Amino acid sequence: MSKLVVMSYRLIAAGRQGSRRVPANYSLAACDSHKLARWAVAVATVCASIGCHQSREDAHAREVATRVRSEFLHAWTNYEKYACGHDALKPLSKTPHDRYGQSLLVTPVDALDTLILMKLDEEAAKAKELILTDLSFDRDVYVKNFEITIRLLGGLLSSYQLTNDKRLLALAEDLGNRLLPVFNSPTGLPYVYVNLRTGQVRDAKTNPAETGTLLLEFGTLSKLTGKSIYYEKAKRALMETFKRRSAIGLVGSTIDVETGAWVDADSHVSGGIDSYYEYLWKCWLLFGDKDCQEMWQASISAVNKYLADEVRGELWYGHADMNTGKLTVPQYGALDAFFPALLAQSGDVARARRLQDSSFKMWNMHEIEPEIIDYKTMQIVYNGYHLRPEIVESTYYLYHFTRDPQYRKMGEKIFDDFVKYCRVDAGYAAIQDVVTKQKRDEMESFVLAETFKYFYLLFAPPDTLDFDKVLFNTEAHPLRRTW
Repeated sequence: MSKLVVMSYRLIAAGRQGSRRVPANYSLAACDSHKLARWAVAVATVCASIGCHQSREDAHAREVATRVRSEFLHAWTNYEKYACGHDALKPLSKTPHDRYGQSLLVTPVDALDTLILMKLDEEAAKAKELILTDLSFDRDVYVKNFEITIRLLGGLLSSYQLTNDKRLLALAEDLGNRLLPVFNSPTGLPYVYVNLRTGQVRDAKTNPAETGTLLLEFGTLSKLTGKSIYYEKAKRALMETFKRRSAIGLVGSTIDVETGAWVDADSHVSGGIDSYYEYLWKCWLLFGDKDCQEMWQASISAVNKYLADEVRGELWYGHADMNTGKLTVPQYGALDAFFPALLAQSGDVARARRLQDSSFKMWNMHEIEPEIIDYKTMQIVYNGYHLRPEIVESTYYLYHFTRDPQYRKMGEKIFDDFVKYCRVDAGYAAIQDVVTKQKRDEMESFVLAETFKYFYLLFAPPDTLDFDKVLFNTEAHPLRRTW
């Protein structure tokens, strides 16, 4: 509240009570109606100005939310037109794509809770009916446990909580049972792939993200079904990963699930490790699991000590050797841009703000972020853009925790660029080269599950989703504590 408003309130209160002394040696008699009237007008003017500004800001945010919803529909309706019943749409060739050769309806499952939150009721009902009618996990196909867990298991659980349709929970339980064999390694760390029909597993070389980004989904499945096995298996995998951290508290990039030995000592917060840290914190929040809280506290201190890097007065997070802590590669990218959200949620808002500024600088280099840059030279290392959501996620979190309007302005700039360069006739296309803006024939399901959802929630009214009552899994599926 402005000083003028505060003083005005005090003076008006003094007038109402008759003659009295007030700050700054003002004496206001009850009969001095002219002075009182002038102050009343001043107060009304200031209050009206504040109210009008807030009202204009809220109205503009609603307009942007409407635009986001419209663009989401553009992507969704083209999926329905050209790829309905398949995993994903290839928007340039207007053809369907099934990652494993058979459809698991990845886009409908991933997008269903976004459809529900946007109140696209007719589209949501059709998507849910498609899932309930056509989705079967009884398939002789090897699937990647990590991707299927965060996209399909997470999507089914979230949509169940939003609709209370127990058929969705039954599908989630069937899927959870088919994924359980991945944990049958000597260490309890999960194999990369599992055959949904036979339970056979393969690929022992994995990473902390794939071993440690399972407990939100498997744990929620345990809580909702009353069967502890899912929680126990996923938590053991998370703890076995943490137990193998180095003496200085860092984890590496590649680990062998059969021996438990590190194959690659490169440590960072980018893809392959990123969501491992995210789940340490979020599993503490969702389940109240103190082991996760303690693992988080031990991990984040090491991350901030060894991976944070100051360049030109800017904050970045680079790569370091997990054993020595020595910074090795000054690289940061689209996947690292989730980290401001995690920092903000865990209470380190000041650091989150600084890192978000760096992410936005990376975005503005070419009005679309490259996948990886060298932050010391500000040169591109990998020039693709896969329609990733992480920078939008962090913008949403920072707006939620600070209510600073700069983050909505930032989000609108990112959204405008996103539409300008990625929108095509049949949906949204990834970028092959952020410099030339050449497109690639790809629209992953996470565009609908995450990117559009975070854009929408940034501008939608707060009652669209109660942020404080949900935890988003790493695929932006909101999970609610109902136990």
